[in-house]
Amino acid sequence: MKDALAIHRWLLSHQIHHEIVRLPRALTCADDLPAILHAEPSSCIRVTVFEVTTRNQREPVAVVTTVASPPRPGAVGALLGARRVRPAPAFLVNSATDYAATCVSPLLLPQELTVLIDEQLAAPGDPDEMVCTPTGERRTALRLRTLDLLSLTRGKQVDLQSPRHRTVRMPGTREVRQVRGAPRCESPPALL
Repeated sequence: MKDALAIHRWLLSHQIHHEIVRLPRALTCADDLPAILHAEPSSCIRVTVFEVTTRNQREPVAVVTTVASPPRPGAVGALLGARRVRPAPAFLVNSATDYAATCVSPLLLPQELTVLIDEQLAAPGDPDEMVCTPTGERRTALRLRTLDLLSLTRGKQVDLQSPRHRTVRMPGTREVRQVRGAPRCESPPALL
């Protein structure tokens, strides 16, 4: 499993200024970072891993967002044209990312893993703003500039907050389908 030391060495080899922060208490998940570090949720980064089922295969997909705006499975499914999207079980997260399931870092993710990055991370703002991410360990976090994080994170930048990514659950099934336009009336209105 990857940890803070692996990330620290990798960032040093890329000559990236960063800080490994020792946390006063252990993380249960990345959503705890704002409370523990007394930081804004929009400056704390999380990685959510989904198990995505398409027509031909089932694969894990990592989605990098802020704690303030977690990804919606419907948005991920709409972007990938998936039949089913659900949170990945811990054993799949561990094997797909090589991190502990609750503390996945956006850095050093395997090449074969599909990674989606929320466009809001690259939204116009201060590129020198510091963000915090998990390191794979429950007692440490990583602090670095947003610009550095985005330049080192491998993945495709996508719009995960668009209102066009609405989904509905079809009655009588467990399958979720994308909404495409207004519903059609099956019969003409009755005349009174």
